[in-house]
Amino acid sequence: MTSPHDPGPWQRPDDSAGRPASASLVDPEDDLPSANYGGDFETTAIPRYDSAKPAGQQQPFGLLNDPDPLPYVQPGAGLAPGAYGAAAAPTEVGVVDPDRRDDRRGTQDLGLLLLRVAVGVLLIVHGLQKVFGWWGGPGLDGFRESLTEVGFQHADILTYVAAGGQIAAGVLLVIGLFTPIAAAGALGYLVTSVLAEATIAHEEARLSSFLTDGHEYQLVLVCAVAAIILVGPGRYGLDAGRGWARRPFIGSIAALLLGVGAGVAIWVLLNGTNPLA
Repeated sequence: MTSPHDPGPWQRPDDSAGRPASASLVDPEDDLPSANYGGDFETTAIPRYDSAKPAGQQQPFGLLNDPDPLPYVQPGAGLAPGAYGAAAAPTEVGVVDPDRRDDRRGTQDLGLLLLRVAVGVLLIVHGLQKVFGWWGGPGLDGFRESLTEVGFQHADILTYVAAGGQIAAGVLLVIGLFTPIAAAGALGYLVTSVLAEATIAHEEARLSSFLTDGHEYQLVLVCAVAAIILVGPGRYGLDAGRGWARRPFIGSIAALLLGVGAGVAIWVLLNGTNPLA
């Protein structure tokens, strides 16, 4: 039995020990195929994943001459339909996609809710004063007489339309439903109301003190309704899933012009008095 501490058995025999003549050292690089080797490395191919052509018409990946067929998407190209799932456009790291904006808006939606509710409740209260005479309101008869005194034609019909429209616009603003349309209707009513008040003030020779005679709140209310049209109702309302609740643009401008135009048109067609004459 040989001791494990005996170095003799572990020494490499020299040439004098009678090494066979056929024995030779092996170079690891000799295992690599030559340039004209026709084995599996050159004949084996992998089907392509980035082509929609049938398998028989594709140029497959080779193992020697083609780059490794890694499953990534080249810039400007997508995966073929049906390969590795649905095709997706690549997105560079650090580049912000303009179509995907940050949806976090802080307290902006809460502020829009407060603005909508305040304006809507004010319109509802004034409408109920005109219809039922609550809270010291004129009622339908008193409202009809005031329209006639200002010079409106068809005051009987206009009384119901104005009072009912005011209440409906206020309710829609509070719940956030059809907000641009409701705000445009409220804006038309307020523009007509401001023109009527300006006419009365001019007849009473106090037009110079119009802004300091208790009517400035009407101008502030007009600006508040216009702001709701331009910025949208926010996410706290029934319009939360609509485009004008997130990024209002052309539609809001059209609603703003519609509201102002409707107010001026009603005044011109049903009254016709020059408020500054």
